[in-house]
Amino acid sequence: MAAPLPAVPPGPRGEVRSPGRHPPPPPPPDRRTKKDDSVLEIPSIPNPFPELCCSPFASVLSASLLPKATSRKKQVIKVYSEDDTSKALEVPTDITARDVCQLLILKNHYIDDHNWTLFEHLTHTGLGRAIEDHELVMEVQSNWGMQEENKFYFRKYYAKYEFFKNPVSFFPDHMLSFPNETNAAISHSGILQMFLSSSTYPEIHGYLHAKEQGKKSWKKLFFLLRRSGLYFSTKGTSKEPRHLQFFCEFSNSDMYMSLTGKKISGAPTNYGFCFKPNKSGGTRDLKQLCADDEQSRTCWMTAIRLLKYGMQLYQNYMQPYQGRSGCSPLNITPMRSISENSLVAMDFSGHRSRIIENPMEVLSVAVEEGLAWRRRGCLRLNSHGSPIAMSNMAIHRSQSWFHHKISRDEAQRLILQHGLVDGVFLVRDSQSNPKTFVLSLSHGLKIKHFQIVPLEDDGKIFYTLDDGQTRFTDLIQLVEFYQLNKGVLPCKLKHYCARIAL
Repeated sequence: MAAPLPAVPPGPRGEVRSPGRHPPPPPPPDRRTKKDDSVLEIPSIPNPFPELCCSPFASVLSASLLPKATSRKKQVIKVYSEDDTSKALEVPTDITARDVCQLLILKNHYIDDHNWTLFEHLTHTGLGRAIEDHELVMEVQSNWGMQEENKFYFRKYYAKYEFFKNPVSFFPDHMLSFPNETNAAISHSGILQMFLSSSTYPEIHGYLHAKEQGKKSWKKLFFLLRRSGLYFSTKGTSKEPRHLQFFCEFSNSDMYMSLTGKKISGAPTNYGFCFKPNKSGGTRDLKQLCADDEQSRTCWMTAIRLLKYGMQLYQNYMQPYQGRSGCSPLNITPMRSISENSLVAMDFSGHRSRIIENPMEVLSVAVEEGLAWRRRGCLRLNSHGSPIAMSNMAIHRSQSWFHHKISRDEAQRLILQHGLVDGVFLVRDSQSNPKTFVLSLSHGLKIKHFQIVPLEDDGKIFYTLDDGQTRFTDLIQLVEFYQLNKGVLPCKLKHYCARIAL
């Protein structure tokens, strides 16, 4: 943007004359002035490395973070991580949540797997939500009260766009109904197309607990989600217009998940969510709801997101893949990801590598490789170490997926914050048995816990999940094995929960 013209014409050397006064004498020539003049006269030099300007890594910064944005107004925001460390950022006032994440990714040298998300945490009410990638951060912050100590969190959230990849888990058949003109059976990808369409919209229905306004009591009602808003029936499960009463619309409010469960609001279950007006006067304006299980809450919240933002959500999901060949709608493979079908066990011990198809042979090879790795590690010890010390050393504590001395509730909270996607996991110390460990894993929108038991055989310690059928010399080998093989688990280990530091 061109700079505004001065009110008074400039003098011969570029200085601005004051009206009614004599022009000041020209300043004595100095070296800096001559140097600046000479720089301006040098013609522009072409960029000798144009490929750097169009590098795929350059796309992580949007136009709001380019140098031309320096003329815009800026404000300071503070972003927190899981370990409560924080970093202050000076950003343009029109910066989006995606740009804040990309800025933190660059500053901390993280790998961008498109799962980084900016969260809003309302500490007073115990509510939180993942800010949509296109939302303006300053607008979100402007809705906070002066006395509220709310926070922005930077973390990974694997469930942000998971419904585009796996809609079956998000929209159960018993909660869906379709318009009368839709007679043919509709696939789950077709359901998403209907959500993104402006003409049709599948109806979501089911029972929810609603908190009565001005009271502490909750009432279970039959709700319906339609394009015009959220309604509840005053007579059982009747959908007749005369029995439907309007509950809430979404254009001027934001949807939050309850992070404290029953503690603050007294909800009947731990699966609460609510709607908060953008200009709220307090907890009195909250419209609080509560589902009976996680699948129901996930379905309601996902459908409301699609209803409110529509095609904008799909554009946010597709933005990292724009310009890539072979990308078809609703069939995108994220960058840097590896297909599960391409993960196979290999044997590299001979002159030629081969694929191991026998599961028992896979196990024996894995154990033998673990023992060989341990023997090589023992040989590298200095005079202050010994093989016995090496075998007892807790090498797993250096891994990002291991969390030392956290409770079961804290493990569930950490997994929930990262998103209830199949394969999200962490390993922690057992609170009931100090000698054992626990693998906490998300599967089917539920968090399951599996005990890792140490076994002693011939003076050696092994770890197992299946009563000794499969043994590993350490937890690192165990995790790496179940990242490639499902084994006794309901799914493979895919995404680990980590406490990042800013």
